[in-house]
Amino acid sequence: MVQKIFADLHNHTTASDGDFIPEQLVKRAKALGIKAIGITDHDTLEGLKNAVLAGEKYKIEVIPGVEVSIRFKRSFFTGTLHLLCYFKSARLLDDKFVKDFQNVLAQGRGGNLSRARVDEINKNFGPAGKTALLKRDLAFEDISAFSNNATRRHFALALKEFFGIMDMDIINTIIGNNSPAYLPSGIKLEEIIHFIRDNHILAVLAHPAAGSFTGKGHYKEVLPSLEIVKQILPEFIAAGIQGLEVYYPGHIKEHQELMKSWAEKYNLLLTGGSDCHDGIERPVGVSGISESEYIIFKESLA
Repeated sequence: MVQKIFADLHNHTTASDGDFIPEQLVKRAKALGIKAIGITDHDTLEGLKNAVLAGEKYKIEVIPGVEVSIRFKRSFFTGTLHLLCYFKSARLLDDKFVKDFQNVLAQGRGGNLSRARVDEINKNFGPAGKTALLKRDLAFEDISAFSNNATRRHFALALKEFFGIMDMDIINTIIGNNSPAYLPSGIKLEEIIHFIRDNHILAVLAHPAAGSFTGKGHYKEVLPSLEIVKQILPEFIAAGIQGLEVYYPGHIKEHQELMKSWAEKYNLLLTGGSDCHDGIERPVGVSGISESEYIIFKESLA
């Protein structure tokens, strides 16, 4: 029996990388008969107030949230995992809460991330690094000269223009995903733990099995395998997460059952969502939770 979706708790708008403005997404969910929708853009609160207003307009409950990128640099894994952080809509009227949350998120992107990446490159490839490939230490200003929100392309440009490195193999050795200096985007788990606890945010580990999805398409996220997630899960438990995203388009039935066993073991909520980004390849309304599961979820929101 196919589970009836009462609430779809994981969706993106144009505030991050979705195709729909908040009102359009909320309206689509309403048209599908969904009773509650979570708006969880990547690392930003920008679209949430408009989403809540749209919920009032179309008579559908909107749960504000943020999908926070958490970066890891371990011997067995360098990359990101995601936390869905939910809270009541009234918190959006608290300017201090919004500003503090934005400040925490800012640590994982823009200039802060560029500085962290520059430090890693110097540790590994600067004149005093493990493999000295640079004639001097890379400076943050070398990168910011190209952009305040630098990408890998800007780092490559800096290496060419300021260091005279034209060999793409050397450039990739320094800034590629397999480089010992590679640092993924996002913040460290310890940088958000206290904020989550102090502000009674309901934190859920997003799509834990997406990296092991057996099918084709966009739901096979660029994420680690289940085996790696299982190794890191105790860190999230210790940090105080309260739920697991069990129902997800990229979770096969076997994965869902495994997630349910983890949830039972660690006393975690079951959540779910479509991870909507557009109207065709990743639409809204394909995954979510039942009314009874939603009632439990709502009771856990501070």
